[in-house]
Amino acid sequence: MKLDIIGDIHGCYDELLSLIDKLGYSFASGLPSHTDGRQLAFVGDAMDRGPASLKTLELMFNLQDNHRLIYSPGNHCNKLYRLAKGSNVQQKNGLETTVAELNALPPKEKIRFLDRYRQFYEALPLYENLDNEKLIIAHAGIREQMIGEPFSKKIQSFVLYGDTTGETLPDGRPVRRDWAKKYSGDAWIVYGHTPVSEARFVNRTVNIDTGCVFGGKLTAFRYPEMEIV
Repeated sequence: MKLDIIGDIHGCYDELLSLIDKLGYSFASGLPSHTDGRQLAFVGDAMDRGPASLKTLELMFNLQDNHRLIYSPGNHCNKLYRLAKGSNVQQKNGLETTVAELNALPPKEKIRFLDRYRQFYEALPLYENLDNEKLIIAHAGIREQMIGEPFSKKIQSFVLYGDTTGETLPDGRPVRRDWAKKYSGDAWIVYGHTPVSEARFVNRTVNIDTGCVFGGKLTAFRYPEMEIV
């Protein structure tokens, strides 16, 4: 299994295409394909904050339709899903940018897109367990003892939001513990969610959210080479 796992995109579609190109993929068939049989994978949060969430999601839809999507949904994915279902969610922390794009569509097209997004989200796993359990892609991370356990709200919360304490920072973000420091599992955990200036390796974990939408970079982790691009 040869994967290129891409960090939080947040609507940075042009940067995504540049990174996919740099990784050696072509769109000759309309979908990204690699002569070496490599596949793309994603740690989630394709949307919100950046300028082109809908274009980014259309690419994810196309990958899913062609059974080529490896994607661990994040907290922004979950929030847009709740909005798409008609729940009353606060349109802030980036969701407002995706909603603005949706509101610019003709009404029927907006309904079609939200219907397609609901289908997209409902078909996703909570996290990706790959390569005979040697590789886990989980949006905000996961503890070793949670891997393979039956679905629970506790595991879902950890994968979407990280190891939160219940407290909040002055800007409203939750206070999170550094779970990776205590990770001692055998599987490699690839995650994002918490922006870092450079890909961060701790134990057998790597955080590849290098804050592209905040002026940083979009990062890919090449597996099994363990290289950063």
